[in-house]
Amino acid sequence: MRVILERSNLLKSLNHVHRVVERRNTIPILSNVLLSADGASLEMKATDLDLEVTEATAAKVEQAGATTVPAHLLYDIVRKLPDGAEVMLKTDEDGNAMSVISGRSSFRLQCLPQSDFPELSAGSFSHIFRLESAAMKGLIEKTQFAISTEETRYYLNGIYFHAIESGGKLKLRSVATDGHRLARAEMDAPAGSEGMPGIIIPRKTVSELQKLVDDPDVAVTTELSDTKIRFTIGSVVLTSKLIDGTFPDYQRVIPTGNDKKLVIDRESFARAVDRVSTISSERGRAVKLSISEGQVTLAVNNPDSGSATEELAADYSSDPIEIGFNAKYLLDVAAQLSGSEARFMLADAGSPTLIHDMSDEDALYVLMPMRV
Repeated sequence: MRVILERSNLLKSLNHVHRVVERRNTIPILSNVLLSADGASLEMKATDLDLEVTEATAAKVEQAGATTVPAHLLYDIVRKLPDGAEVMLKTDEDGNAMSVISGRSSFRLQCLPQSDFPELSAGSFSHIFRLESAAMKGLIEKTQFAISTEETRYYLNGIYFHAIESGGKLKLRSVATDGHRLARAEMDAPAGSEGMPGIIIPRKTVSELQKLVDDPDVAVTTELSDTKIRFTIGSVVLTSKLIDGTFPDYQRVIPTGNDKKLVIDRESFARAVDRVSTISSERGRAVKLSISEGQVTLAVNNPDSGSATEELAADYSSDPIEIGFNAKYLLDVAAQLSGSEARFMLADAGSPTLIHDMSDEDALYVLMPMRV
């Protein structure tokens, strides 16, 4: 293999694929990126056996061929080369090493044979649909912060994607929960998503997808089956296994009878929570909200270090209520809201609270209260 390409093109593609590779691997080939030169492009592929990323970039191919080299090492070398440099990649005749040559710099990397590289066989996909990247980004970003990190409840370690009838319309909905909070986002279902199976996309896949949908002009083609999902975003193809489990009936935990309405300025509220929670112990991080007509008092009491209170003006005219929440969870939700105001729908101190984004009807958040 002998190929010449722009450093910027090589770096951009390597940046997309090398992130999938785990830093510590017991299987040497999984530390490597597969490079395949053919026609007028160089294709790169990396996998951790659950997730596979492929990207092709324009290149001058002087001799077609394929090999695998350490992914993070190649990425670090290319990253440190000067802007605008040309990079030549060429393998030895015996295929045991690859040279990376740019200007006066020359590196020699050990290769492993292409035949050892595992293939994440995609099988056939039952559903295919297209979304604008901004729409996909919205579905992910509004929910991914609530994904559980608790490995024992593995079926909560991802985002639940499904199509559902809501208000006489078919919606594509994303839901994530860790048992303490729940985030739900939805949009009109795109053509092709009708009858799709409900699937759980793993946290790592969600994280990679989030980085790839930053360009608002790119459409995302989604293909899925019961066990796999594939996203095509421009020249990048992301294929992933799905979490094999049943997502709980989240509708049951979304309260319908909460009748106490609190409307508050989102930014002032977030800043106040951040300030008073400075004093709270890391373990609990509970903030007590004392809500009465026209105002909310935030209070934190920490026996070890002291206490803090702050008052905020609010739109509230129901019976007074005192309720506690985890400060971090309040801040996470506030960060997702796009409107200038947040609407809380409360029941009592022991029941889940609904939080609505005043400028986005398609997003909904549920928070479980804490004892304070």
